[in-house]
Formats: sequence, structure tokens, C-alpha cells
Amino acid sequence: MKDETWSSRPYTNEEFLSFDRLKRAVTSRVLDRAERVMGEEFPLSPERIGELTTDEWRQAKEALQNSPGAREAFRKYLEGTVGSKVDNLIKTDKDYLSAMGVAEKSL
Repeated sequence: MKDETWSSRPYTNEEFLSFDRLKRAVTSRVLDRAERVMGEEFPLSPERIGELTTDEWRQAKEALQNSPGAREAFRKYLEGTVGSKVDNLIKTDKDYLSAMGVAEKSL
């Protein structure tokens, strides 16, 4: 039997601060769901436990992707990554850019 009606409690930003906290949060939610399901399915098969865990992991990742903290962290990552890429492009095209009037330092 699928546990279609189960709605996990929302994740908090604090649960995404470390891998350890994330593991504890997902594990706690899977255990809560397993206990609820065991009222009708006992014992739970390894496959069913895997389904519950995979589903909760998907929910955790979706919550993380939608969190403001993740957006901010990814923006910082992008700034560094894009900045490095642009630095390399400037080095590659430095002579050309200089010939077009781009100065080494701002005035």
C-alpha cells in the first residue's frame, strides 16, 4: 500500500546547515512515516523502507532547492565560478581588449 496521503512536516533552514543535521532530519521523518505505515504493513520490506527513504530524500532536496539560504549560497558559488571564468577570458583576450581601449585599472 502506498502512503500517498502522508505529508511530511516542513523542513527548517537550520536542518540544511550541515550534512549531519540533514541526515538526522530525513531519518527522523522516515522513521515517523515508517511507524505510521506499520499500522497496516508489518513488517516493512526492505523495498518499502527504500521507497519511504527515497521519497523523503526527494522532498528534502525540493525543500532545500526552494530555501532562501540555498539560493544565496548558490549565488555566491556562481559569483566565484563566473568571476574565475571571466578572469580567464580577460587573460586570453588581454591584448585584444587593450587595443580596444580597455585599461588595466579603473580611473
